[in-house]
Amino acid sequence: MEHGNNKHITPYSTYLIVWVALLAFTSITVSVAGINLGNLTLFVALVIAAIKSAMVINIFMHIKFEEKIFKVFLLLSGMTLLVIFLLTFTDFSFR
Repeated sequence: MEHGNNKHITPYSTYLIVWVALLAFTSITVSVAGINLGNLTLFVALVIAAIKSAMVINIFMHIKFEEKIFKVFLLLSGMTLLVIFLLTFTDFSFR
């Protein structure tokens, strides 16, 4: 499998914006942990973590510029992880 000469140069400003966004989401996560949202606290933390991981995967790991097959397998592994989480939370909630 040959990638050719396609070089995707991401400007430093993009990295800086993503870094600031990651810091902002981290501070939001810490703030939400201090607020009593009941059962929604975990859900909000997981949504923020999913957003942060998507930013890291797309920008810093350059999956955004890879072939479609890599994106399909990444989505498949994410869906498998989601199923495992759902089964675990279902088991935990009925104990």
